[in-house]
Amino acid sequence: MAATLDELTIADSGEAWAACGFRVEDGECAVGSVRIRLTGGPGPGLAGWSLRGLASTELDGLSTTRSDRGEHPEAPPHPNGISGLDHVVAISPDLDRTAASLRAAGLDLRRVREEPTPAGAPRQAFFRLGSTILEVVQEPPEALERGGGSGRPAFFWGLAFLAPDVEATARFLGERAGEARDAVQPGRRIVTLRRSAGLALPVAVLSPPV
Repeated sequence: MAATLDELTIADSGEAWAACGFRVEDGECAVGSVRIRLTGGPGPGLAGWSLRGLASTELDGLSTTRSDRGEHPEAPPHPNGISGLDHVVAISPDLDRTAASLRAAGLDLRRVREEPTPAGAPRQAFFRLGSTILEVVQEPPEALERGGGSGRPAFFWGLAFLAPDVEATARFLGERAGEARDAVQPGRRIVTLRRSAGLALPVAVLSPPV
């Protein structure tokens, strides 16, 4: 059985997420079938995750624990209109190495995109984790050089949520977000939260796939 996502651990405060329109109870936020545990920090924004169905927890540096919990029931949409988690983004100095490690651990590789992204990443690999996708991005050459080469481990970077009406979510967020625009994926819309939103990691909101 392929691995599925149970929980994310984020070094962030519940107050910051509540201010962005998320429903937070006892330091936990349920988005779709995924649970987000907010530890209050300090630490990296996305500090780790738990996955079901793993053959190994060695995921090329991505902090991972096994989960024996069953699937969570779908949580209702949040006041900001967000109803699910579209994908988790990780960055790798060596995409082939990271992809091999993830596949060996039981993650389901769906495809590798051999085209540069608008942000300059030369390649991406996509893994299915139940209702959520893991997008692993090859670190661009200039970032590789600044960071000291390809021997470093992979690391978590950010999240992309789902909302049926991205424009309504952008209006709700107000000054905490930029303007809704067309996404890279045809037919989809996206809005990105600004640093002023006060969250500890990059967050975007996408409309559902066409």
